[in-house]
Amino acid sequence: MSIEIPGLGPVVLNREFGWYVSEPTSVPALGAAWRTFILAGYDEDHRKEDFHAAIHNFRTLSKQALIDIEPYLIRYLNDCNQNWNVDDEEYISLQSSADIWNHVRLGTEPEVSRRGYGDTKVYVSLSCGCDWEPEHGLQLVFREGNRICKLGPYDGHLTNADAYAQPELENVIYRDA
Repeated sequence: MSIEIPGLGPVVLNREFGWYVSEPTSVPALGAAWRTFILAGYDEDHRKEDFHAAIHNFRTLSKQALIDIEPYLIRYLNDCNQNWNVDDEEYISLQSSADIWNHVRLGTEPEVSRRGYGDTKVYVSLSCGCDWEPEHGLQLVFREGNRICKLGPYDGHLTNADAYAQPELENVIYRDA
């Protein structure tokens, strides 16, 4: 089954998982690699226009959105570095804050879904790889597709409030270890 999604074009239903998958499309802020969007919960959603808006916002992000999160990425790296010896390959020493991107592999399958509780907004979650945390990697989550609301090891949650069951963490982008 195929349907048309504004901003993505035709998407195909993956019957095994119940989500829609797009053709590869560009997200300029994420570099040259094309991304295949995953839409979870789209069919049963009553405000599909929220999905469309989040996709549009994410696809039109500026590179500044990634530059803005460098301090949080560095905090995550520094927390992980505490688990390694300076001689370990996972231990990362940066020459500059922008150097952090040399140690990140941005994901290729942004997942678009609605948060089931709390603000119930639509989020875009991107699972990435990073050299300082080879097991859990890096998760970047964008509220409504346009502003980072969470980053850290991949745990599948859309906010830190959800990940730790603590409402006071609703607006915390990175929770220090």
